[in-house]
Amino acid sequence: MQEQERYILRDLRLLDGQPVDIAIQDGRIAGVWTADAAIQDGRFAGVWTAGQTAQQWEDAASIDCSGQYVSSGWIDMHVHAFPELDPYGDEIDAIGVEQGVATIVDAGSCGADRIGELLANGQKARTNLLAFLNIAHIGLHRIDELSDLAWIDGSKLRKALEAHQSSIVGLKARISKSVVKDSGIEPLRLARRFSEETGLPLMVHIGSGPPAIEDVVRLLADRDIITHYLNGKANNLFDGEGRPLQVLADALARGVRLDVGHGTASFSFRVADTAKRHGIPLHTISSDIYRGNRKNGPVYSLANVMTKFLHLGYTLEEVVAAVTSNAAEWLGKPELGRIVAGDTANLTLFEVRQERTELVDSEGERRMADQLIQAKGVVVDGKFIKCEVRP
Repeated sequence: MQEQERYILRDLRLLDGQPVDIAIQDGRIAGVWTADAAIQDGRFAGVWTAGQTAQQWEDAASIDCSGQYVSSGWIDMHVHAFPELDPYGDEIDAIGVEQGVATIVDAGSCGADRIGELLANGQKARTNLLAFLNIAHIGLHRIDELSDLAWIDGSKLRKALEAHQSSIVGLKARISKSVVKDSGIEPLRLARRFSEETGLPLMVHIGSGPPAIEDVVRLLADRDIITHYLNGKANNLFDGEGRPLQVLADALARGVRLDVGHGTASFSFRVADTAKRHGIPLHTISSDIYRGNRKNGPVYSLANVMTKFLHLGYTLEEVVAAVTSNAAEWLGKPELGRIVAGDTANLTLFEVRQERTELVDSEGERRMADQLIQAKGVVVDGKFIKCEVRP
């Protein structure tokens, strides 16, 4: 589809099933309407500007979206989008708009040494790009980037933040045994200090210990994010009986957020069942996608990860909120999580197909689902892009 300055997405559905058309002009949402009336108060809503009517748009280019759902543009809060890195790298648009994702947040692929390169790549891509800055200036040039404290340089970190403050949303620290090695908990203590100095929250990767999960979580504060919270490793957030640890309850009470970060080794159906049973909140669903797990699984796409949560019994509204409004609220960019006239158009078009599909977690457990979410198109900064990706 050629880029249009003025067009209408026709015959869409909001999450409640209500049919709508959405008009876009000069990259902004001009209006959202049903057959006869503007929507004024709905969750995904816009209103016509004064004096406009749907009839005035009959000469606009029309895109048939029959029966597809529309939401604000999906946001993937945890990806790896620096293609030069191996194994944790990929092309921005391959894990963004080509999969129906309007905005991706790179989760610490780069530290101070190369964050500028990553963000420059983002300027050339169609996908919106934000980033967490790895506290190690070498980033994922090595996958034990916190094993030598000399690689954690506060001066370099601050200079990178000054240069790129509009695109950096937080600091990333991967606190698991294979990353920190003999450095133990000290990298997280340094990350905490940097967070307090800069006002930026932390995204903390959890995994195998040491450090012990209790020691990690106790250092987290309001707006920090625990990513990989549903991993099935021994050092996770649930005890041997499947009960949430007290440190998790305490962290949630302090305002710590939870992020899925599925990845190759960090999502367990068994643990996800436990978390749902105990009422652990679903804050943000993210993929931790990169070239290997996009092509070979078990991730494939953000839609595939969303499908797993639909299969787990979450409602479509809860699943979509976890990749739209919840993420946008944390980012402090509410316009990314709503559909309102006057906002820049960032939308995802998708289907919920009644179709048997096999899902696999990071531990190799396979489950058969009856429904799957499939991205069909995306509008980013007012530009429509059709996508056909593996669900």
